[in-house]
Amino acid sequence: MQRIGLFGGSFDPVHCGHLLMAQAACEELPLGRLFFIPAGQSPFKPGTIPAPACERVRLLRLALAGQTRFEIDEQELERGGISFTIDTVDEYARRFPQAELFYLIGADHVVQLPQWREAEELARRLQFVVVARPGEAPLAAQPPFRLRFLQGFPLAVSSSQIRSRVRAGQSIDGLVPPAVAEAIRNYRLYL
Repeated sequence: MQRIGLFGGSFDPVHCGHLLMAQAACEELPLGRLFFIPAGQSPFKPGTIPAPACERVRLLRLALAGQTRFEIDEQELERGGISFTIDTVDEYARRFPQAELFYLIGADHVVQLPQWREAEELARRLQFVVVARPGEAPLAAQPPFRLRFLQGFPLAVSSSQIRSRVRAGQSIDGLVPPAVAEAIRNYRLYL
């Protein structure tokens, strides 16, 4: 049975923590393919306007260059509006009816799972995969959610920290891949 990882998020911007989580999922589960799925608009961040989709996809392409197991799926951006995971999962179930699907989430999203659209259906169809941030204890999920915790390479970095560092004129080297840092500087993103 094919094992496919789905990694949704704003990726605003993609950072090394995202890449390390994806690598851990591919190795520990093991996954045959992993799709990065940038969201149009998060239902949990209604007042937040992410960087333009084309810029976030450009940064993802730079970050994933040469990675053979990682792919970018722009379906949520193409649908427009608020991105709901159930719509994306429906599409993957249609495209890969025999595949086992795993959905990667940050540890900070575990408490929100019951609030996701069609949460019980998602819990039935997916196993959620989590890497805890350094210093954070793994959170238990409420039934019916099934969580799988990866050992991974925990890195205490977030996209919001990176955006703040850019606005403050601080270095983001080592937090994002070098090509992503260069693109953020060249295109004057997050200023």
